[in-house]
Amino acid sequence: MQPNESLVINEEGLVPYNVPIYRITKNDILTLNVVTTPKGDAAQFYSSLNASTGGGEGGGNVTFSNQGGQGSSQGGNTTIYFNGLKVDSNGDVNIFGIGYIKAEGRTIEDMTKEIQEKVNQNFVEGKSEVRLNTDGITYYILGDVETVEISGEKKAHKNTLTITEALAINGGLNRTIDRTNIVIHRKLPEGIKKARIDLTREDVMNSPYYWVQNGDEIFLNTRSKNLNGFGKDPIQTLTTGVTLVTTAMTIYLLLTKL
Repeated sequence: MQPNESLVINEEGLVPYNVPIYRITKNDILTLNVVTTPKGDAAQFYSSLNASTGGGEGGGNVTFSNQGGQGSSQGGNTTIYFNGLKVDSNGDVNIFGIGYIKAEGRTIEDMTKEIQEKVNQNFVEGKSEVRLNTDGITYYILGDVETVEISGEKKAHKNTLTITEALAINGGLNRTIDRTNIVIHRKLPEGIKKARIDLTREDVMNSPYYWVQNGDEIFLNTRSKNLNGFGKDPIQTLTTGVTLVTTAMTIYLLLTKL
């Protein structure tokens, strides 16, 4: 990142956070846990799938969960796919014992608050806790054959993730990538938004696309001169050029001796 006059900093010389709030879209799959005390009769309202107790008789908490297990190497998490809360074509989720709740366009925090209010109607307030979330931040990196090792579906179990962190986690960028032309497709409730960012400018830190969101597709474009086959770096380009000149001279000498 090179210094740029457009970089916005506050009076303390800090770059303000510009983290966009993730809003749920159709076809999202959420995880829901309702934690109650051992005496809480959660089963009458919530699925007891994967219910577990801790602390022995008369102690610990009981968690009624609709998710668990490991994911699949073919993309996504198979257990969450079959057991999670799916946002349907109307933008709603159906929670056993509560019914349909609007999800599309809302934040995780907003939905959690409403579900908690519903749960409090059936339990003593303060004796239960609703934990609603996505399966981490799932994003996708796509590039040419030179970036095959970092391409594919990625998952980060973090609250926030910058694009530089995402690339660092996956080994960084090689010299064929055009850092001035990184394309991001972002899934929004209204549709898919396409954006371009320049990683060579430090004011990229002011962009909302500097922060990776769940479902982002990150396209790594190849520099045009690398598409011409002249090498990844100056040394390789020079070597390629010398090879071409040497080959041309060899052919010329062979032809002149005929």
